[in-house]
Amino acid sequence: MLRTQRYAVGAAAGTFVLALAVSACGSSGTSSTPSSSGSGSSSSSSQPAAGTLTTAKVDKVGTVVVDGKGFVLYRFDNDTAKPSKSNCYGTCATLWPAAPATGNVNVKGIDRSLVGTVTRADGSKQLTLAGWPLYRYSKDDEPHEAYGQGVGGIWFAATPTGAKAASDTGGGSGGGSGY
Repeated sequence: MLRTQRYAVGAAAGTFVLALAVSACGSSGTSSTPSSSGSGSSSSSSQPAAGTLTTAKVDKVGTVVVDGKGFVLYRFDNDTAKPSKSNCYGTCATLWPAAPATGNVNVKGIDRSLVGTVTRADGSKQLTLAGWPLYRYSKDDEPHEAYGQGVGGIWFAATPTGAKAASDTGGGSGGGSGY
């Protein structure tokens, strides 16, 4: 009986954290693209390296886009592709760091014409695929993990065409424990 109560409390806490994370990701964006030229020093050391975009087959998700270190890149349904616009800032950007666009990007298995950039509110550049801004998921600890797949019903691994990856599990590849 006590064990059942602990599970119920844990599940309630997990649901609260999920709701908080999803709401932060959907409401903390700014509504306009900045016109500043921005300095090149706005990228932080916590952002992933994205000098190469390639494809990889990831268990339970399929063939998706990964960065130069093999980490899965995601797209966010609250962003827009035409025109490209990121709507993930603040708490959202802490959980879902933008894939930085720094210098030339090598492309393997992806149509180069689909790769672009968007300027974020802080003036930094973010990689896009078919217009969709790309992100990493901070809970993916190892290359080829896709714990962010399907989070909140609005985050999906990006396919080589920029579409949403289909998930075999209906949640993250870690059994829904992506938080």
